[in-house]
Amino acid sequence: MINMNEVFETIDMVEKENLDVRTITMGISLLDCADSDVDAVCSKIRAKIMKYAGRLAGTAEDIAREFGVPIVNKRISITPISIVGASCCKSTEDYLKIARTLDNTATEIGVNFLGGFSAIVSKGMTASDRLLIESIPDVLACTRTLCCSVNVGSTKTGINMDAVRLMGKTIKKTATKTADRDSSGCVKLVVLCNAPDDNPFMAGAFHGITEADAIINVGVSGPGVVKYALEKVRGKSFEVLCETIKKTAFKITRVGQAVAQEASKRLGVPFGIID
Repeated sequence: MINMNEVFETIDMVEKENLDVRTITMGISLLDCADSDVDAVCSKIRAKIMKYAGRLAGTAEDIAREFGVPIVNKRISITPISIVGASCCKSTEDYLKIARTLDNTATEIGVNFLGGFSAIVSKGMTASDRLLIESIPDVLACTRTLCCSVNVGSTKTGINMDAVRLMGKTIKKTATKTADRDSSGCVKLVVLCNAPDDNPFMAGAFHGITEADAIINVGVSGPGVVKYALEKVRGKSFEVLCETIKKTAFKITRVGQAVAQEASKRLGVPFGIID
């Protein structure tokens, strides 16, 4: 049964305490887009993204309007491109061609960011990984929506110092290539250690190879809500403080879950996680 007090609390969270859904992110597997011809790969990538995410931005806007909860960003994460492009990319220009396809598709759909122009090189680099890393400065200089990431180490395998050295040069080149925009390319470039199997959160996002063909993930932003709740129990005991944080976090998460489940239903894509 709906509790009207909780309804009013949620309205206050949105109107007075800056609660919003920070992002709806759709993860899409591009493993079946691999091909020996780069033009064929680009064509398959565009078709796959349009198939699953073509209605993502419009659906998110509809849900935001109907639920009365702002949805700030619409994003896509994809399989690390060094895997998808391994068979067809023989030069940095080939990776640039894929990057432009991704950027144009994301722009056409209306999403804010697309993550997954990535490589996982914690133990060693393939030729494809190296080419992707070398292409990153030009990619970030000529695209608007793309985010890049490289995992260079893990607790289990150690740190790939060759990759660390190469990424140092890559970051510097990216800063130079985007100097006319305050070196903003570096904002969309992440160097990771211990990257998880799947990471839906920008700018280090990529769709893990253990994931389904497509999945919906939601991020909720509620620090203002927590701050407001804590101000109301100032001076109370530690137990009251803990209970207040727990209840507030639950309410915030429930808003995100409602949005995620509705997006999942309308887009026909399974619901993944809430952050």
